[in-house]
Amino acid sequence: MNKVFIGGSISLSRLSDEVRQRIDNIVQKGYSVLVGDANGVDKAVQQYLFNKNYRNVFVYCVGEKCRNNVGQWKTKCVKELGKAKDFHYYTIKDLEMVKDTDYGFMIWDTKSKGTLNNIINLLRENKTVIVYLSKDKKFYTLRASNDLEKLLSKFDKNSLESLEKKLQLSQKAKKEQEAFNFA
Repeated sequence: MNKVFIGGSISLSRLSDEVRQRIDNIVQKGYSVLVGDANGVDKAVQQYLFNKNYRNVFVYCVGEKCRNNVGQWKTKCVKELGKAKDFHYYTIKDLEMVKDTDYGFMIWDTKSKGTLNNIINLLRENKTVIVYLSKDKKFYTLRASNDLEKLLSKFDKNSLESLEKKLQLSQKAKKEQEAFNFA
């Protein structure tokens, strides 16, 4: 059975008609949905699936209790590595979802470093990612890092610089290239 990791930006709390249609396709196919417990896209997806009475959902969280589990679905609680509830604290559950899934479906405001980080990690694991950019209301299918580069080339310079500062993308790419050349 296929598993789809659906995630996205905390700033987006409503799902567009196009996104709901894609989720309807996932539901019709009976795929398992892996979703986080954050506000924003996570909670909106949970609410949508709850309203559809869809049961094939797994909520991932850090620690012993999920912040949001609208449908009281099964949970996977990832052991917390530290007490500071920062970016790295919450990314450990995202990494578990990346590991457990077959595909990614990210709903991105083009600003969220967590969503971009999920896209990068899914691609690193050779998993296809459908990215919905809320800004232009379009879907993009990414299968490799060069697909992400093409997508990012559409962004304005200021947006790219901001994402670069947040995730240090060029440093990560350089390290990956060095590791590849070593292998």
